[in-house]
Amino acid sequence: MTETKLNNAKTINAWCMYDWANSVYSLVITSAIFPVYYQAVTTAADGNDKVNFLGVEMVNSVLYSYALSFSFLIIAPLLPLLSGMADYTGNKKVFMKLFCYTGGLSCIGLFFFTSTSLPWGIFCVVMASIGYSGSLVFYDAYLPEIASEDQFDKTSARGYSFGYFGSVIMMVIALAFILSPATFGFSNAGIATRFSFLMVGAWWIGFAQIPFARLPDNPFHQRPGKQKLLNGYNEIIKVWHSLKENRDIKFYILAYFFYNMGVQTVMYLAATFGAKELKLPDFKLIGTVLLIQIVAAVGANLFARFSGLYGNKVALMTMICFWIVICVGAYFVTNEYQFYAIAFAVGMVMGGIQSLSRATYSKLIPKNSIQHASYFSFFDVTFNLSVVFGTFSYGLIEHITGSMRNSTLALASYFVIGLIFLTQVKSRSIQK
Repeated sequence: MTETKLNNAKTINAWCMYDWANSVYSLVITSAIFPVYYQAVTTAADGNDKVNFLGVEMVNSVLYSYALSFSFLIIAPLLPLLSGMADYTGNKKVFMKLFCYTGGLSCIGLFFFTSTSLPWGIFCVVMASIGYSGSLVFYDAYLPEIASEDQFDKTSARGYSFGYFGSVIMMVIALAFILSPATFGFSNAGIATRFSFLMVGAWWIGFAQIPFARLPDNPFHQRPGKQKLLNGYNEIIKVWHSLKENRDIKFYILAYFFYNMGVQTVMYLAATFGAKELKLPDFKLIGTVLLIQIVAAVGANLFARFSGLYGNKVALMTMICFWIVICVGAYFVTNEYQFYAIAFAVGMVMGGIQSLSRATYSKLIPKNSIQHASYFSFFDVTFNLSVVFGTFSYGLIEHITGSMRNSTLALASYFVIGLIFLTQVKSRSIQK
């Protein structure tokens, strides 16, 4: 195992560059510019927010929530089999590239999304989401191979920090184009906005070439035979049986499923909440998202240090408690300054809980295992399913009650359930 460790700064930094590459999707497409653009092109001049999608009429934000849920529902059953094949063949990077290019090209495709091409826009949203989620499985699986266990927390936090800072740079460039389109040769802000989606795809694919060039193709020197699909299935079955016998991973996966429902739904729909419930203008929403990203980079590193002092379990439980307070507080938000305060708090715990969740799972994987992609496929399937249930329930509650505020209370309950399951994880590797 030690012979295959690529524990050096250049490899770790190259690995972190994939966070730098793909996080522009998370910020520009899922959190900031695209949701605002989507609301603008799907809302009529008289304020009507109903859209007709393939013959079905629904609220535009509900359609968006359902589209995201659908994308994760598609990728969830594919990931375990593909990761089993990746472990068997040793070709994690091949699958990582496949999903990266799918996501990047789909972002480029959003350049052609206008008010008259809603089905195309939703298709690209779904495919970009699939590409992003799929690539993360194989990317995350490299963490136990490039860093020793005592470095997991800091390395994971560094990756997320790279992502937050890279996405802010991309965001500033996009905003410059959107706010002053004529300066950069665009006829209007709409075209400049669509061009920012194209830039996201180019950035994602372009910077991904750095980790693709540096990360190993076959770190454990696997020599696959024939029947790769069957043997890939066998690999995932082995890991599944291992997971069933590992009490700590089972409870951690359950905890992660519930608290991540809350985390990801807040990330995906925070801008929409500000737009619909508080009627905040676009530039204030985008500024708020930028604030969250910058604070999140700081929070990721702060909680990595906190976990070094008190252990991953205590750090995660502390952040979950903060999230519960945030969700309840969001229900009572009535003005923009309260919204900014909530956004600052979200940023502080968002980076920490994301990076430590990945690092904690890495510590729970059996030390003698080389099936990292298979193990992480269950982690990322849990991630995807949590987003499915989180965004779907958020949209459903809004659809039934007519208010996104009621949905925030449901998110608080998810964090509470996650906290309860996390208390049952007893592994010494995540405690001090």
